Amino acid sequence: MKEKLTIIDEKNVYIEDGVEIGENVTIYPNNYLANGTIIEDDVTLLPNNFIKNAVIKKGASVAYSVIEDSTVGENATVGPFARIRPLSKIGKGVKIGNFVEIKKSEIGDGTKVSHLSYVGDAEIGEKVNVGCGVVFVNYNGRVKNKTQVGDGSFIGSSVNLIAPVKVGKRAFVCAGTTLVNDINDHDFVIGRSQVSVKENRADEYLKEEQ
Repeated sequence: MKEKLTIIDEKNVYIEDGVEIGENVTIYPNNYLANGTIIEDDVTLLPNNFIKNAVIKKGASVAYSVIEDSTVGENATVGPFARIRPLSKIGKGVKIGNFVEIKKSEIGDGTKVSHLSYVGDAEIGEKVNVGCGVVFVNYNGRVKNKTQVGDGSFIGSSVNLIAPVKVGKRAFVCAGTTLVNDINDHDFVIGRSQVSVKENRADEYLKEEQ
């Protein structure tokens, strides 16, 4: 195994029986690789990952994250502090950033879900941008529903996609929108409450200065 990979601190890396590791792999401290995991060539596992029954494909990197029963595509990056839950498929060159949770979803090649988002029961196409704080609202209290997003679409920050819903290819959903209906290819959607400004009223709601 030492001929295949670089382990920065062997005393603080745990590899169960049944794990497969390719060539030119680098593993930093505090990684736990559980049974059924496959680490392909040229992968970098930065510190503090738990990976179970998952495939990490060639050239990918993972940092401070949990991945279970899923696949991470070639040259994808995951983390820090991401969670990939079972039955997820992360495509080539995808970026899953900090504090992102993916559940039972497919993320197309080149898509970015960079920070503070939840993607559940979704199919996201290629080269989609998912902004900060986006929620794929998949559960209505009784059943889980699915969301689909077409290739090249832009999902702005703090968007809620209320499943079941479909977003067409190269559509644009503005920040702050709650989407409840399907939209077609190339549609532009904005749904925000009108701002009401009450001049010189703030002091009524603020504590007196100390």
